[in-house]
Amino acid sequence: MGNGILAAMARGGFERVLALQDRRSGLRGYLAIHDTSVGPALGGVRRWAYRSEDQALRDCTRLARAMTLKCCLAGLDAGGAKTVLLDHPDVRWEEAYPYLGRVVEDLGGAVSCGPDVGTGERELGWLASETRHVTRPGARGPGRLSAATAEGVFRGMQAALEHLDGEADWERRRVVIQGLGAVGRRLAEQLLRAGARVAGCDLDPRRAEAVAEELGLELLDPARELGEACDVFAPCALGGILHDLSIPRLKARIVAGSANNPLARGDHADALHARGVLLVPDFVISAGALVRGARFHLDGRREPIGLIGERIGETVRGVLERAAAEGCPPQRTAEREAERLLEERRSGDLPARTLSRT
Repeated sequence: MGNGILAAMARGGFERVLALQDRRSGLRGYLAIHDTSVGPALGGVRRWAYRSEDQALRDCTRLARAMTLKCCLAGLDAGGAKTVLLDHPDVRWEEAYPYLGRVVEDLGGAVSCGPDVGTGERELGWLASETRHVTRPGARGPGRLSAATAEGVFRGMQAALEHLDGEADWERRRVVIQGLGAVGRRLAEQLLRAGARVAGCDLDPRRAEAVAEELGLELLDPARELGEACDVFAPCALGGILHDLSIPRLKARIVAGSANNPLARGDHADALHARGVLLVPDFVISAGALVRGARFHLDGRREPIGLIGERIGETVRGVLERAAAEGCPPQRTAEREAERLLEERRSGDLPARTLSRT
């Protein structure tokens, strides 16, 4: 089928993939729209130093499709989109983001964008200067989206421990967090309050040291965290970290974190399952920010963070119980259910159903 944009669109069932280039600012990137069958396509703007345009395209399409799956399982009247921008020192970002804002505005509400790696409040302000279709966390927006994501991950971890052992019993647990940014830090705070022993690492040594000193967590070498014996390994940074070389090093019973697409390939879910590692699907457990942002964008209301966490925890339980009954990896169970719901949406059936417990 080939490796270009059209091939990627056909494989994933995409509606549109736009190649972005602005001569004035130097911006280059992609905007992928996966599904708008029941509502706007939602997705953040990721700015990253990709090794190649092909890598950027793969990341863009994978993340957009994952957003649709999240929306399906969360019962949201929305689909998935993603924008990735190739970071480079010569790009004039104060001009690049307004250019992207004009592209989004020209799409007439089909896409609504928001924060992601490399795109914070300043960049969202530049976007908002040219488009109405942007979600900006804060007092006038949906609030702290990272808090909603961390709550969902915490509740999902709890559900996974209860699934394996019948109880969470946090005081007996050790959790390793990879990535101590907004979500990882918030998750660490919740785990420590619950009584868990928490270790963490971050590629930014200054941030890692500051968080470790403030919270009192154990600081790990970023090159060795996968080999740490623990109950739960929580990837809360970038994706693609679980692959042929890293999976054999993993010494966790459960993998549950906020990182999108932690698997380098789909068959790595099978590899983890074969080793007896319980992988909680990322597009289920990390949906907190999406739910909070989508409710605000679609309905103008702020969904209570505690309620978001409860629902994510229940969905995780449903996925794990169904997967155990089927004898297959939870990733496969969740993907099949999300794909079924997506087909119902596209055929015109009501979309607002999520995977229930068996």
